[in-house]
Amino acid sequence: MGLFGRRRQQASGTRAERTADPADVAHLERFVATRSGVEAYLEPATLMTAPTVILIGHDGEWTRRRLDPRAALAFGHRLGIPVYDVRKLGYPQRMRDYNARQRARQG
Repeated sequence: MGLFGRRRQQASGTRAERTADPADVAHLERFVATRSGVEAYLEPATLMTAPTVILIGHDGEWTRRRLDPRAALAFGHRLGIPVYDVRKLGYPQRMRDYNARQRARQG
């Protein structure tokens, strides 16, 4: 398949979704187990990245891993944490505040 055929195939939505990597799932599980008030936010695929899930703790600390939406929903259900669509709700203010605190420390 030539370069343009591959691009057309990806653009049409036939690109296979990446399955959940066990190391990524283990990282996300550790994050949930060691923090309180964790919520999950689904992030859509872009031209450069696969779909991701971002976990945000009560203090705004966060982590992101590639995970397809079905796996992310199952993950949230299994661990009893809410799962939101970032396109509908946006990112919580506590995450932006956490990022600002981190930048000030590095500053």
